[in-house]
Amino acid sequence: MFNIGDKVVYPMHGAGIIKSIEEKEILGEKRKYYILLLPLRNMKVMIPLDNVDTMGLRDIISEQEVEQVLAVLNDDESKMPKNWNRRYRANMDKIKSGDIYEVAGVVRNLMLRDKEKGLSTGERKMLNNAKQILISELVLVNDSDELSIEELINETIQ
Repeated sequence: MFNIGDKVVYPMHGAGIIKSIEEKEILGEKRKYYILLLPLRNMKVMIPLDNVDTMGLRDIISEQEVEQVLAVLNDDESKMPKNWNRRYRANMDKIKSGDIYEVAGVVRNLMLRDKEKGLSTGERKMLNNAKQILISELVLVNDSDELSIEELINETIQ
């Protein structure tokens, strides 16, 4: 159970802060919802309390774990399927997992691939989405701004 003010990650959307817990009636059914504010996307999301486990909502990482994320970004490109379709699906599964290390691996691999061979429109969109998810969590962990975190990611992957 999370509380108001907790910083959490909502897989596929990024990190945010629980602003309130409200009871709403939707389609004739009353349920309690976390109202999550995603600062980077300036978006509010309602997450049903009874679906939290299946949605993968989790606490943001600690400051100590940031070094591990940077180590993933600094690592060599991991093997990816040569087939575009398989590679896209594998990367999408990693992003959907909500695991920051998996998301960091996708960002690293796609950025390195972009420098080497360029990316298709679909993979470029995936890279931008994965990068935003990663940035959103690191911004909340480091209490920093989006630009400096993006620079940190870009410098680490160089």
